[in-house]
Amino acid sequence: MLQKQLNLPPSFIASLEGLPGFDKEAFIEVHESGRQVTSIRFNPRKKHNADQLDAEKSELQTKISQQIPWCPYGYYLEERPSFTLDPYLHAGLYYVQEASSMFLWYVLQHTVGSATAELKVLDLCAAPGGKSTLLASYFTDGLLVSNEVIKSRASILVENISKWGCSNAVVTNNDPKDFHRLPGYFDVIVVDAPCSGSGLFRRDTAAIEEWSENNVMLCSQRQQRILADVMPALKENGVFIYSTCSYSKEEDEEILDWLCETFDVTSVQIPVPPQWNIVEVQSPGHKAFGYRFYPDKVDGEGLFMSAFVKKGDEDVFSQRKPQLTSIAKAEHAIVQEWLNHNESLFCCKQGENIIAVPAIYQQDVALLQKHLYLRKAGVTVGAVKGKDLVPHHELALSLLLKDRFEKADLELADALQYLRKADFSLNGSSLKGWVLASYKDANLGWMKVLPNRINNYYPTEWRILKA
Repeated sequence: MLQKQLNLPPSFIASLEGLPGFDKEAFIEVHESGRQVTSIRFNPRKKHNADQLDAEKSELQTKISQQIPWCPYGYYLEERPSFTLDPYLHAGLYYVQEASSMFLWYVLQHTVGSATAELKVLDLCAAPGGKSTLLASYFTDGLLVSNEVIKSRASILVENISKWGCSNAVVTNNDPKDFHRLPGYFDVIVVDAPCSGSGLFRRDTAAIEEWSENNVMLCSQRQQRILADVMPALKENGVFIYSTCSYSKEEDEEILDWLCETFDVTSVQIPVPPQWNIVEVQSPGHKAFGYRFYPDKVDGEGLFMSAFVKKGDEDVFSQRKPQLTSIAKAEHAIVQEWLNHNESLFCCKQGENIIAVPAIYQQDVALLQKHLYLRKAGVTVGAVKGKDLVPHHELALSLLLKDRFEKADLELADALQYLRKADFSLNGSSLKGWVLASYKDANLGWMKVLPNRINNYYPTEWRILKA
């Protein structure tokens, strides 16, 4: 896809002169070309449905061109479709994520490795959820805390984590300084720091007008404050991953030197194949390794990423962990008819709703609830009314739902009507009661089929507004 040519500020170009890997002519040319790169990342735990997403069976009306080399579930598309009108997106079968950002998967492979069970992971600046859904796919047996400080963006994060279907995620809405309350608690912390945004100029032309050298310095100072606030929450030998979508050395290499000067950390060199054209750099002072992505060298946007291991002699988090209160036996008897893996889940109440979390993390969820403001924990199962459960939308999209409920597999037009929370019909259907609305066997949500109407339970705040 081509967009309007971009006029890059001369002061911005001048600020990049001399940076490793910067090729002025090629860099300007790729921005002026108007070329756009579109990529998606599949949800591996819903892969039985994602396999259907090809040129013949998808409503994307585009082809998958090739796999992204640094992420096994990432793929480029030949052009950008109307994602909003693809039910698979709303079912959580894939996430639309910029290709360079998926490098996080490769960095995790070479820092954390495959021993991910029971690790506690923090995505500090998580909205809208690209890196968090990637982390949820990588740490399938860990505990993921996805934090967003801005309230409205935290709501978007809750939506995207819910669509991904995992039960081992908690969404918090806290300032970075609040994580001081959890010293040495996390095994892995990822900070995709707020930045001046120059790496996204091709996608966000408004960022060009907002760019200035003064803003770069303000962002650098804010990044230092964020890192100073959160670093105490990382345990000894924990992995710290820092990234920005900025090209500016003040937000990249100079931050690496600041980290080395401020904390006892060791930089990790990532073995990057030369054919990927990712530029390995080292910070001028402490020679910490970082990785630069330039759009004239890779099929992706601008990115900087670096990894560290924290040293020092801090104790592992040792505060007494509180307990959640289990639901009553009668409620549990109702709920277990709806849930897979009952033996590995712990169910508790949040208001009138029942929440299911992995049993091994119930104390951790209670601890997080004590110290942080939680927007979401585990999967919201629903509310018990009398002897019945009114199921929650999260349950329909989760990996916990038993495969025993009747489905109405909708054609595209009706699936989109369902996602708009609009009227549609099930002509000739004998279905009744609670029914899953689905599209090509991918669950979209709940509806209740009554003799003379269909009650659409799709969340009002998530509905498609596009005609």
